[in-house]
Amino acid sequence: MRLNEDFGVAPGKLTGLKERIVRLGIDLNKVEESFSRGGGKGGQKVKKTSNRVQLSYAPLDILPACQRERKRSLNRFLALRELVDQIEMRV
Repeated sequence: MRLNEDFGVAPGKLTGLKERIVRLGIDLNKVEESFSRGGGKGGQKVKKTSNRVQLSYAPLDILPACQRERKRSLNRFLALRELVDQIEMRV
């Protein structure tokens, strides 16, 4: 997973997340992403595009997922933030 993409969030939020990742020693090469079609509210945009993001972090067996927003890039950021939150709670 790469963090040099535009997630569509404020630069301060991305910087804060990067700092937490470094502080916790999370190896982003061990984070795997998968995308699937979302469901529920959102109309055709949600049902026709693969914007649901599920991350997998094998060392701690954590599987956060997010389909809250219509944009895949924003869902990637939110899923990664959830992953970091869960790792922080375990450590």
